[in-house]
Amino acid sequence: MRKLSPLALAVAGSFFATPMVFAADEVAKAEQKIEKIEITGSRIRGVDLEGTQPLTVISADDIKNSGASSVYELLKDLGQVRGGTGTFSTSESGATSTSTPAGQAAASLRGLGPSSTLTLINGRRVAASSFAAGTQNFVDVNSIPLAAIERVEILATGASAIYGADAVAGVINYILKKDYEGAEVTLSYANSTASSNDAKVNANLLFGTNFAGGNLTLFADLFDRKGYMASDRAFTSQPALQSNYSYLPKLRDGANINFYSARNGDEIGNPNCTNPLVTTEFGEEICAYYANQDDQLESPFESQSAGFIFTKDINGLVWNTDFFYSTTKSTAISSPAPIEQVEQINPDHGAWIPETALDIYPSEYADFLFDELWIDPFNTVAGQRLWGFQYSARFNDPRTIENKTDSFRLTSSIAGDVADWQWETAILLSQSQSKQKAIAGIYNRYKYSALVHGELCSNGAIADFDPDSGLNCSAGNLLSAFNPLLQNDAANDALLSNAQEVPTRDGKSTVFGWDLRFSGDLMQFNDDVIRAAFGVEARKEKITDTPSLNARARPENRYLVDVFGFGSSLSAADRTQAAAYAEVYAPLSSTVELQLAGRYDYYDDFGSTFNPKVGLTWRPLDSLAVRGSWATSFRAPSLTQAGVKLRTTTATYDCSANQTVSDLYCEGFGDVRRPNVLELGNPDLQAETSESRSVGFAWSPTQDTTLTVDYWQFSHKKLVDTDLTAMLARTATDASVRHCGLVPEGATGIAYNPDLCLVTDQAGLTVEDDGANMQQILAAWVDFDAPRFDELPLLRDHVIQLENVGQQDVKGIDFRFSHTLDFIGGRLGLDADWTHYLSFERNKAGSNEIESLIGTFRYPENIASARISWSGEALYLGLTALYTSSYNDDISRLRRRNINELNDLGLLDENGEREVAAWTTLRANIGYDFDNASINFTVDNLLDRDPPAVYGSARGFDSINHNAFGRNYKLSFSYFF
Repeated sequence: MRKLSPLALAVAGSFFATPMVFAADEVAKAEQKIEKIEITGSRIRGVDLEGTQPLTVISADDIKNSGASSVYELLKDLGQVRGGTGTFSTSESGATSTSTPAGQAAASLRGLGPSSTLTLINGRRVAASSFAAGTQNFVDVNSIPLAAIERVEILATGASAIYGADAVAGVINYILKKDYEGAEVTLSYANSTASSNDAKVNANLLFGTNFAGGNLTLFADLFDRKGYMASDRAFTSQPALQSNYSYLPKLRDGANINFYSARNGDEIGNPNCTNPLVTTEFGEEICAYYANQDDQLESPFESQSAGFIFTKDINGLVWNTDFFYSTTKSTAISSPAPIEQVEQINPDHGAWIPETALDIYPSEYADFLFDELWIDPFNTVAGQRLWGFQYSARFNDPRTIENKTDSFRLTSSIAGDVADWQWETAILLSQSQSKQKAIAGIYNRYKYSALVHGELCSNGAIADFDPDSGLNCSAGNLLSAFNPLLQNDAANDALLSNAQEVPTRDGKSTVFGWDLRFSGDLMQFNDDVIRAAFGVEARKEKITDTPSLNARARPENRYLVDVFGFGSSLSAADRTQAAAYAEVYAPLSSTVELQLAGRYDYYDDFGSTFNPKVGLTWRPLDSLAVRGSWATSFRAPSLTQAGVKLRTTTATYDCSANQTVSDLYCEGFGDVRRPNVLELGNPDLQAETSESRSVGFAWSPTQDTTLTVDYWQFSHKKLVDTDLTAMLARTATDASVRHCGLVPEGATGIAYNPDLCLVTDQAGLTVEDDGANMQQILAAWVDFDAPRFDELPLLRDHVIQLENVGQQDVKGIDFRFSHTLDFIGGRLGLDADWTHYLSFERNKAGSNEIESLIGTFRYPENIASARISWSGEALYLGLTALYTSSYNDDISRLRRRNINELNDLGLLDENGEREVAAWTTLRANIGYDFDNASINFTVDNLLDRDPPAVYGSARGFDSINHNAFGRNYKLSFSYFF
């Protein structure tokens, strides 16, 4: 093996700098660690690939000094996982299917999405979460016990030629501790300096000993974190904009009378509203709701994990087995569910209430309302025909779910030598099983409607109605009617519990795997050796996601979910995969090295793919390595995307992306809408493909100084998604996707209010007829109905299928600098990391137009960190600055009323735009190593800086690139036995 160069030693030193002064034996240890480091990105053992690829390593000391209590906290500040919307945490969790799964988190390299980042543990796969984020399956990094991790290796370049599917943006490889001897207990406590209790408590144990002729390493970890709400932070306790109101107040605050029942067409605010009435853009005075009052900025989270690693030599063979089990529990909430009509004929029209509900008001006000309202007939769920009006409200309690996830992973391998070749074979079993239960805020639409109309029996059944005998309960008693307009009445409020439901959801994701690997010397060449690795793999993956029947949309119930504001997807799929790969490392000369790799993967669902990689390194000096690589990668369609039967969710259509869509559905404006849709899986999906390039250099003029600069580029195509914007654009010319009423079973397309078929264009064609002029249909509808908004009336549950619809291209530069200075009392370290995005281009939804995202909402151009540290014999300390550059606020997609308010406040420039300020925070840490103990104190966001205001986010800040933690600290103590 080629001797370690000054470059290798310098880079190793920068990766593994410890609080102790380096001695000669420390350098020897660094040399041993270099071989381990370079395993990620290559299957060839024993080759010094230092400097040949842009590898980032988070060492054990980095983990110790980070103040992190979870894997997500450890990764969140890395430049490679910041920028864009791919990485998410529990701050994005919620109770609905459009939220990320409660208590779970994922890492995304280069902003390409969590499903485009391959997660490995000790170089092998781990089961994805059974609950997808949207339709993207991902590995829940919160299920990986931080206490078991020795280091983390991040290779942010395409790696499918080595590892197969999902390594589009690269690989994050978690290396577990092993061969540990002794015992270690670590206790920590963390909290913010805010008045709320955001405490995090962590305890972990590490124990290693010689056992049964080998080494047994045991670990255990306990973690508990409190949640906190937007109301716990001053900058989110009030709505970012007064115009962020919703017309649907909580019942306890006072329901409004829906504009559709008002003779003048204006919403009528509740006179008993518990909050000051809000003036709308139409001049109405309404009782309003603001989502920030129920916004959970961080969900409470508990985790327990334990496991072991056992290694033993058996007659020249090495047997290694590692196992861990983790269980996590979290509670997440979303805003209270809107109360809708049972049939949801028009999403803007409120639910029906009998006219007798007005009897609670003084006769003078009741008479006034009767003069102002249309009292219309309506049919109830029991079959009565009553007279009444429509109201606007939502339930009182936030939708609340409890999520429990149990995960385990077992790998067992045998390794040995044959001549100059090393071989290893292993089996893998990994599983993630989640159970979700709605514990509050979920109500049955049929029972609630019956309760309002006095038709619900005490046993939960809906009463039978006979025109002659009236309402009758076959069992139990007929309950009193619930009055949505009546406030602060205990007996009335208690009736609501009779309509409450407890939907559940069960998911399981399993991976079975086997692999066989060979690595060794292939042949002599140029006074050196060509080394190679070969291997085969087989894998079986299976996933199921099964919600209870009351949370599913089904054709037999007209696609209506039994409960309000809560739906889940029924999904089941499995696949078998086999692969063969080869990799060659060839020293072409004393200064030029070549890495070639290729991998063939076969999937029994979408077919096969071959992905090559070429890497070249030139070392004109011992201290300088110039490197470049080209590779193709792929992402197999997730099992959820292939197997989802019918997913109840919301989908976004972007009115700014397509002028036809804007004219027909958005009054010509460029805002974003999110209607209810049904997503269908697609077994014919193709694999997403990617081509990546990188070129750069690593230079170490001295053992204490390292500079690396890398240019990288990804071209990611055939992205799997639904495209509601494209479907709406298609309605302009394709009658097959236009449906008056619900979309028929087996079809796809857009559902319109059935009354739209009552109007025609100038040729007498309806919206469902071929050749109909949609602009004329719109004009006819406006004349016919005089709607509040001059746009075509959508119904609900548009049916769209997942397709390979998109592409994205991203380019950037990574800059890393590390320098240390030795003094008599210790070592001073200076480190800087900077990621500069040159471009991030993606096609607009429903359009072939490419939009440039860098500098726009949630896509900062620059992400950087700088650190100064001191390591003495016992004392160590550091100060880190974390920087996120400015970008434009998401103004163009706001509602007209939001833009008007921002203009009135003087917050927009002459172009109607606004810049989100750059954000810099400081992290300080100090620690001391005793003979048998260690203490560490870390303060994050030292200056307690609030995140910049972002009006394009309903939260008022960007929870992806910034956070609402405020100043927070962590104190940890370790004792070594």
